[in-house]
Amino acid sequence: MVKNIIFDLENVLLNFNPLEYLYEKIPENKEALQIYNEIFKSTEWLMLDRGLLTEDEAINSICARDSENSQLIRKVMDNWYQMLTPIEGVVDVLKELKLNGYKVYFLSNFHLLAFEDVLKRYNFLKDFDGGIVSYKKKLLKPDKDIYNKLITTYEIRPHESIFIDDTRENIEGAKKLGFETILFTTALELREKLVGYNVLKE
Repeated sequence: MVKNIIFDLENVLLNFNPLEYLYEKIPENKEALQIYNEIFKSTEWLMLDRGLLTEDEAINSICARDSENSQLIRKVMDNWYQMLTPIEGVVDVLKELKLNGYKVYFLSNFHLLAFEDVLKRYNFLKDFDGGIVSYKKKLLKPDKDIYNKLITTYEIRPHESIFIDDTRENIEGAKKLGFETILFTTALELREKLVGYNVLKE
């Protein structure tokens, strides 16, 4: 019997499209792609998720590696988390699950400043019964320790829980621990799959 629904945040409840964001700031696509790789695919980005660097430290490190583009890098990183906007159909699903009596949690790789920002901006994040963010625990999905941290903190039984994520690797990490899983694609498909689990009505 399903009792708990666990959501990833980025690209499940909140849009996170850095290339789209960069194309708005940088007219030249080739340059935008270069900056995307320099920032969003960097070691520093993962270290931010893991809570091992401050945002200022990460920016300074990236700029030191690519001093030629340092001004542009700083421009891109100036309040980048404004790109994190709600995926409304999923927010509706979250609210329905809560009304139906299910416990709802989040488990997400996230940076400190970005997480603090979205908590201030979006009231629906207060609907959760709890959650784990990577920077606080110095752990990242799909490492099993971050799933276990959720399990022990909230006394969750994986076989009574559905984990929703947009990344297959993270889904596989949850499956290994006994969670039911849904690979997120769209709000409509998520709703259909939750109907299949009998936790939502058609």
